[in-house]
Order: sequence, then structure tokens, then C-alpha cells
Amino acid sequence: MPTPILMPALSPTMEEGTLAKWNVKEGDAVSSGDVIAEIETDKATMEVEAVDEGVVGKILIGEGTEGVLVNAPIAVLLDDGESMDDVDLAALSSGGSPSFATPTSSAPQDEGGVSGVSFQQPHPHPEEGAPAPVAKDRPPAQPVSNGRIIASPLARRMARLEGLELAALSGSGPRGRIVKRDIESALQSGAGKAVAAAPQVAPASVDARLYPPESYEAVKLDGMRKVIAKRLTQSFNREVPHFPLNIDIELDTLLAARARINATSPKEGDGAFKLSVNDFIIKASAMALKAVPAANATFTDEAILLHKHADIGVAVAIDGGLITPIIWKAEEKGLKQISAEIKDMAGRAKIRKLKPEEYQGGTFSVSNLGMFGIKSFASIVNQPQGAILSVGAGAPRVVVKDGKMEIATVMTVTLTCDHRVVDGAVGAQFLNAFRSFIEEPAAMLL
Repeated sequence: MPTPILMPALSPTMEEGTLAKWNVKEGDAVSSGDVIAEIETDKATMEVEAVDEGVVGKILIGEGTEGVLVNAPIAVLLDDGESMDDVDLAALSSGGSPSFATPTSSAPQDEGGVSGVSFQQPHPHPEEGAPAPVAKDRPPAQPVSNGRIIASPLARRMARLEGLELAALSGSGPRGRIVKRDIESALQSGAGKAVAAAPQVAPASVDARLYPPESYEAVKLDGMRKVIAKRLTQSFNREVPHFPLNIDIELDTLLAARARINATSPKEGDGAFKLSVNDFIIKASAMALKAVPAANATFTDEAILLHKHADIGVAVAIDGGLITPIIWKAEEKGLKQISAEIKDMAGRAKIRKLKPEEYQGGTFSVSNLGMFGIKSFASIVNQPQGAILSVGAGAPRVVVKDGKMEIATVMTVTLTCDHRVVDGAVGAQFLNAFRSFIEEPAAMLL
């Protein structure tokens, strides 16, 4: 019988998403495993696979539609011998239970006119390096080959933000696919710029007396920025009573150990590695959480959850926001494995190809702005975690040792705690344990 295709939930917390692109049209036959669409969530762009075979009878929600609720019907899949005459579209569109009549035709009816997006309950399939499916060109007036522009989701997003016409660009990816480097080259050369921009409409919330429309450029909020604004406002102003704890830590022993370890790396090949200070920080955080279990906790209305493993989220800045890929069971992993996982996930995070299970959850977070020269800062707790560690830059400072002034490389770290679950004494114990592992890295081997 005809099967309604619903907006899939790509993660446990997903409530809505954007139907970014269709890779099929009405009348197309699909098989299980075919990539039929792309969905943009707040953190990633994910490919959607069909789980059944059939013919796309009707697309109900248009390509590019934002705010599509999970489980909303977005298309209809037909079996052999069925047609759209068998589907009660009024009941389906109104959100009620669709009713299906007995098939009256012996052959599938092919209807034209794509009006939306749809697919079966899918599975995320973000494989790094895999070519994106061919994208259907939205503006029909663009002069593109075979009616299609082949471009990666990241390239499309960058082009949209920068006002570039994809049809005017040449792709350097597989099959002429437009990728990130093509957008960057176009920005440097000035190619692909739209001839004339439409007059800007001021957002309704902006007072034109303060900011005349011609004095700024309004960049529309995407899903990621909306979620960041909502959740962090909720965390900081409403639900989580924060407090910060600061401590200075000497790095000279760690830097020397890092140099010695990196010197043992092969020059090239699969075994080559290069550890960063951040790799040591993540490992030390995990070890300190195991040493002070009360800091590795989550508050709920019924109980405090004391986690058995240190699952460390690592803040990564990407276009349009922030994401925290997670090093699961970091206390059980060596520095080389931690380094490799971070590099892999950070690379895929920047092109929004992380799986939800790679960035949702975690028991603790680390945010490092030291590479930008920031001396110290305090982050906002990433709910439902109980604390987050903010890491500043290591720099030469004057310290007093045995009554004498000396120069040492020192960094300041700040632990922001959810006071409902991590008290001041617990936070202080964590920082002391963390400092002991950083100032004597060999202790992490015990």
C-alpha cells in the first residue's frame, strides 16, 4: 500500500530540520539504501537513505523548507501498481492519519512538478571524503549543465552567505563538483559575484532609528545559531547557577615531554603523529575526572548522575557556530589515539559531516582559546554536563620558587561549574588533580 514518508529524527533531541535538497523527483524509482535527500540540522548536513523500494509518488514539502517538524509527512512512496489516486492527500496534509484506497490502476502514475521533499526513515551516512550526491539546481534560470549544479553542502552554504552564483563557478572536485576551495578561490578573484543584490529588508526586531537599513548587512540566522542562542541563554540565565574557579599551571615539563614524544614519530606514513598541548589537556581532564568522580556528574530533578567514564567534548569552531565532538572513554585512550580522533572529527565537523552520536552527550567539555592569545576566559556550562574547562594561552611569566624569581611558561584555566552538582570544594579538587597531571605528565601513566 502507499507509504507516507516522514521527516526523520536524525538525533534523539532533534525537533525540526531544514530539507536542504532533494536527490529524487516525483516518478523516480528508489531502492533501499539510495541517498534521496539531504537534511540540515543545527549541527550537520546529513544524507538520507531510503529503507524501502518503490516510486516517489508525491513530494509534499519543498526543497529548502525550514522548520519541518520531525514525523511530519513530506512525501509518499508508491508500490508497483499504485497511483496517487490511492492516497487521501487532504488527510495526510492536515496531519491526520492518512487513509489509502484500494489501488485502481495497474501501473504507477507518473506525476510532474516537484513541490517538496520526502524520504523514508533514514540513517545518517556522513562518510568523510565521500562525494556528495548531485544537487538539483533551485533557481531554474541559472545556465547549468543538464539542469543541475554539482556542489557540496558546505560550498552551497558559503556561496549563499557570500552572494556567489554557483552557476558562474567551475568545480575542481570529482565530476566537476564545486567544493570549498572553489568558493575560496572565487572570493579571492572576485568571480561569481551576483550582478545586483536585492534591496535589504530590515528585520522586524531592528529599530531603524538606531540602525538604518543601509548601515549594516543582515545575515539570516541558521539552525545552528538559533540553537546556540536558545540553549546557552537557557543555561546561563534560567537553569544553571554558574560559578568560575581559576588556577595557574606551569607547562615547561609538559612541553619538554611533548617535544620528546613527537621526536619519536615517523616522518610520514600511517604511524606518523604530532601531539598538541590540547591532547594532553584532554587526557589530563579525563584522568582528573576519574580521580574526582564527583566532578564527572550531571544534575537531574530526581538524582545526580555519577558517570562511569570521562567522555570529553572538545569545542571546535566552525562556520556559523560551535560544535563539541566527543572523545568517548578518554581515560582509557592514549595520547596518540586522542590526537587522531580529534583531528578526524574536527575536520569532519568543519564540513558538517559528524554523526549525531559523535557530538551529542558527553560528561565534560574543554574549550581552548589559547591559540588565539586569550589569557583567560570563562565558558558557559554545556548542559546537561556539570562543568566546562576554559583553557588560556601558555606564556612566559615571572614565578617565585624557593624565594627566587624565575621565568616559567604558565597558562590560566577556568573551571565553570553547575553549582547544583559541582560544589566549590569539588571543583577545587578537580583543578588540583588536573594541575598535577599537567605539571607532571608521567603521572598519567600510573
